[in-house]
Amino acid sequence: MNKALSWVLVIAAIGGGYAWLSSRPAKVPVTIEVVQPVLSAEAQRGEAVFQGTCAACHGAELTGTETGPPLIHVAYRSAFHANYAITLAIENGVVAHHWRFGNMPAQPDIAKADIEPIVTYIREMQQANGVR
Repeated sequence: MNKALSWVLVIAAIGGGYAWLSSRPAKVPVTIEVVQPVLSAEAQRGEAVFQGTCAACHGAELTGTETGPPLIHVAYRSAFHANYAITLAIENGVVAHHWRFGNMPAQPDIAKADIEPIVTYIREMQQANGVR
Protein backbone atom coordinates (compact mmCIF):
# COMPACT_ATOMS: atom_id res chain seq x y z
CA MET A 1 0.00 0.00 0.00
CA ASN A 2 1.45 3.37 -0.89
CA LYS A 3 1.98 6.20 1.60
CA ALA A 4 -0.74 8.44 0.17
CA LEU A 5 -3.39 5.75 0.53
CA SER A 6 -2.19 4.97 4.05
CA TRP A 7 -2.60 8.62 5.04
CA VAL A 8 -6.06 8.79 3.48
CA LEU A 9 -7.10 5.75 5.52
CA VAL A 10 -5.66 7.22 8.73
CA ILE A 11 -7.44 10.54 8.17
CA ALA A 12 -10.69 8.76 7.34
CA ALA A 13 -10.42 6.67 10.51
CA ILE A 14 -9.77 9.76 12.64
CA GLY A 15 -12.67 11.61 11.02
CA GLY A 16 -14.98 8.63 11.48
CA GLY A 17 -13.93 8.29 15.11
CA TYR A 18 -14.56 11.98 15.72
CA ALA A 19 -17.99 11.77 14.08
CA TRP A 20 -18.88 8.75 16.22
CA LEU A 21 -17.68 10.38 19.43
CA SER A 22 -19.43 13.67 18.75
CA SER A 23 -22.71 11.91 17.95
CA ARG A 24 -22.93 10.25 21.35
CA PRO A 25 -25.04 11.89 24.02
CA ALA A 26 -23.36 13.90 26.75
CA LYS A 27 -25.23 11.94 29.37
CA VAL A 28 -26.47 8.43 29.40
CA PRO A 29 -29.47 8.06 31.66
CA VAL A 30 -28.83 5.28 34.11
CA THR A 31 -32.07 4.01 35.50
CA ILE A 32 -31.02 1.04 37.53
CA GLU A 33 -32.07 0.16 41.00
CA VAL A 34 -28.71 0.16 42.70
CA VAL A 35 -27.94 -2.80 44.94
CA GLN A 36 -26.22 -1.63 48.11
CA PRO A 37 -23.93 -4.47 49.18
CA VAL A 38 -22.40 -5.03 52.58
CA LEU A 39 -19.10 -3.28 52.01
CA SER A 40 -15.70 -4.32 53.30
CA ALA A 41 -14.06 -2.00 55.83
CA GLU A 42 -11.76 -0.60 53.13
CA ALA A 43 -14.69 0.04 50.78
CA GLN A 44 -16.58 1.79 53.59
CA ARG A 45 -13.61 4.11 54.03
CA GLY A 46 -13.54 4.68 50.27
CA GLU A 47 -17.27 5.35 50.23
CA ALA A 48 -16.87 8.12 52.82
CA VAL A 49 -14.23 9.85 50.69
CA PHE A 50 -16.18 9.22 47.47
CA GLN A 51 -19.34 10.79 48.91
CA GLY A 52 -17.38 13.87 49.97
CA THR A 53 -15.63 14.40 46.65
CA CYS A 54 -16.53 12.18 43.69
CA ALA A 55 -20.31 11.92 44.20
CA ALA A 56 -20.85 15.52 43.09
CA CYS A 57 -20.13 14.40 39.51
CA HIS A 58 -20.46 10.61 39.55
CA GLY A 59 -23.57 10.46 41.73
CA ALA A 60 -24.12 9.29 45.28
CA GLU A 61 -24.97 5.83 43.94
CA LEU A 62 -22.34 5.90 41.15
CA THR A 63 -25.07 6.35 38.52
CA GLY A 64 -23.74 9.64 37.14
CA THR A 65 -25.09 13.18 37.12
CA GLU A 66 -25.47 16.00 34.63
CA THR A 67 -21.73 16.68 35.05
CA GLY A 68 -20.16 13.22 35.20
CA PRO A 69 -20.61 9.69 33.94
CA PRO A 70 -21.91 6.65 35.80
CA LEU A 71 -19.30 4.35 37.27
CA ILE A 72 -21.73 1.46 37.51
CA HIS A 73 -21.37 0.93 33.79
CA VAL A 74 -19.66 -1.68 31.61
CA ALA A 75 -17.32 1.01 30.26
CA TYR A 76 -15.62 1.03 33.67
CA ARG A 77 -15.41 -2.72 34.31
CA SER A 78 -12.01 -3.83 35.54
CA ALA A 79 -11.22 -5.70 32.31
CA PHE A 80 -11.52 -2.40 30.43
CA HIS A 81 -10.32 0.11 33.03
CA ALA A 82 -7.91 -1.50 35.47
CA ASN A 83 -7.72 -0.19 39.01
CA TYR A 84 -4.60 1.73 38.05
CA ALA A 85 -6.57 3.64 35.40
CA ILE A 86 -8.91 4.90 38.11
CA THR A 87 -5.92 5.81 40.27
CA LEU A 88 -4.36 7.76 37.39
CA ALA A 89 -7.65 9.53 36.68
CA ILE A 90 -7.89 10.67 40.31
CA GLU A 91 -4.25 11.74 40.49
CA ASN A 92 -3.80 13.28 37.03
CA GLY A 93 -7.25 13.78 35.57
CA VAL A 94 -8.24 12.23 32.28
CA VAL A 95 -9.19 13.42 28.82
CA ALA A 96 -12.82 12.67 27.97
CA HIS A 97 -13.00 9.57 25.82
CA HIS A 98 -16.22 7.68 26.61
CA TRP A 99 -18.68 10.49 27.27
CA ARG A 100 -19.14 14.12 26.36
CA PHE A 101 -18.99 15.55 29.88
CA GLY A 102 -15.60 17.10 29.27
CA ASN A 103 -12.28 16.21 30.80
CA MET A 104 -12.06 15.00 34.37
CA PRO A 105 -9.75 17.26 36.35
CA ALA A 106 -7.14 15.86 38.71
CA GLN A 107 -8.35 15.59 42.30
CA PRO A 108 -5.45 16.94 44.38
CA ASP A 109 -7.60 17.12 47.53
CA ILE A 110 -7.87 13.33 47.64
CA ALA A 111 -5.02 11.90 49.69
CA LYS A 112 -2.96 9.12 48.10
CA ALA A 113 -3.90 6.87 51.02
CA ASP A 114 -7.60 7.31 50.13
CA ILE A 115 -7.34 6.32 46.47
CA GLU A 116 -7.15 2.55 46.94
CA PRO A 117 -10.20 2.53 49.26
CA ILE A 118 -12.12 4.58 46.67
CA VAL A 119 -11.21 2.06 43.97
CA THR A 120 -12.25 -0.78 46.29
CA TYR A 121 -15.59 0.95 46.91
CA ILE A 122 -16.20 1.42 43.17
CA ARG A 123 -15.30 -2.20 42.42
CA GLU A 124 -17.50 -3.62 45.20
CA MET A 125 -20.43 -1.49 44.03
CA GLN A 126 -19.86 -2.55 40.43
CA GLN A 127 -19.64 -6.22 41.40
CA ALA A 128 -22.86 -6.05 43.41
CA ASN A 129 -24.59 -4.44 40.43
CA GLY A 130 -23.48 -6.86 37.75
CA VAL A 131 -20.52 -4.96 36.31
CA ARG A 132 -17.72 -7.50 36.18
